Amino acid sequence: MEEFLRALAREFALIGPNSGSLDTVYLGGGTPSRLGPDGIARLLDLLRTRFEVQADAEVTLEANPEDVSAESLAGWRAAGVNRLSIGIQSFDDAVLAWMHRVHSGADARRAIELAREGGITNFSIDLIFALPGDIEREWRRDLDIALELEPPHISLYGLTIEQGTPLARWQTRGLLTAPEDEQYASEFLLADEMAVARGYSHYEVSNFALPGMESRHNSAYWTGASYIGVGPSAHSFDGETRRWNVSAYADWVRRLNTGESVRQGEERLSEGNRASERVYLGLRTISGLHASERDLEAATSWLSPGWARIDDGVVRLTPEGWLRLDSLAAGLTGF
Repeated sequence: MEEFLRALAREFALIGPNSGSLDTVYLGGGTPSRLGPDGIARLLDLLRTRFEVQADAEVTLEANPEDVSAESLAGWRAAGVNRLSIGIQSFDDAVLAWMHRVHSGADARRAIELAREGGITNFSIDLIFALPGDIEREWRRDLDIALELEPPHISLYGLTIEQGTPLARWQTRGLLTAPEDEQYASEFLLADEMAVARGYSHYEVSNFALPGMESRHNSAYWTGASYIGVGPSAHSFDGETRRWNVSAYADWVRRLNTGESVRQGEERLSEGNRASERVYLGLRTISGLHASERDLEAATSWLSPGWARIDDGVVRLTPEGWLRLDSLAAGLTGF
C-alpha cells in the first residue's frame, strides 16, 4: 500500500495543482478495497490535493465481498465514498470456487446487508453469465437471488475467453467447453426479462438500475465526456485525444520513481473516429442515437426483426439488437 500511494502521489504531482472540478470519482479497474479504509482515505486525500471534488459528487469504490465489513464501511464513508460496486459474480458456491473467488454466496449476501446497514444505499453488484456448460450453473437461480435482494444497480458481464489465459489453455486441451452463442443470447435475454419485470430499467447494454440509480460515472463515458485516469493501465480523454498508461504495475512504479513518463500511448481521434464512437455509444444506451437521414434509412431494416425502434429520428436498440451491437453499429456512418 505504501509503495502504491507514493507512486500515485508522484503521478498526481505531474497533473499539476488546481486541475479542475470532479463530478464523479471511480476507484476501480482492480480491487482498491484491498487498500483498507486507511488506504482509501489517503488515496482520496491525494486526489483532493489536485482536484476539487464537488460536494454532491458520486464517489464509487470497487470492493470484493470479503472486504466489506462494518469497520471498512465506516472508514470508506468517512473518506467520502458514497457508492460501492461489489464484485459478487455469482451466489453459487461451486461457481465461485471454479472462479477461484474466496467469498461464498452467503458472504455476498452479507456484504449487501452490511452496505445497507453501514449507510451506503447506493451500490451495484456484478454478475457474470454465459459460463461453460461443464459447470452446470443455474443462471436463473442467481438472478432470482439477486433480484430478491433488490440492489439499486446490477451490472452483467458475459464470459469471454482471451488468448494466453488458463481458460484458453483448458479449452485447447478439451478440458472446458466454451458456451455457444445461443446460451449467451438466452441468458442475456432472461436477465432482461426478469429484471425489467421487477422494475429495473435496462438502461445500457450491460447495466440495469432502479429508477434514479443509474451510474453517473459510467453514463458520462457513454456520452463522450472527458475524464482523467491515474494508475497502471489508466486511460484519459480530453475530448480530442485518448491517452493510456503502461499496464504493468512494476513498470508504472519504476517509471515514477525514476522520473520517466508513465504514458504508453495516445490516439488523437479523427472525424471518422468521433463519428464511429458517437454511433456505438449512442446505440448502447436507451437514450439512443440521433441519427442522420442516411443512417435512419439503414436502421429501418432493423425494425422487422425486432432489433430496434425509431422515434422522431432517434434509433434505440432492443435487447435483441444489443446482442448484435457491434455489427449493427458498423453498418452506420455517423455522418
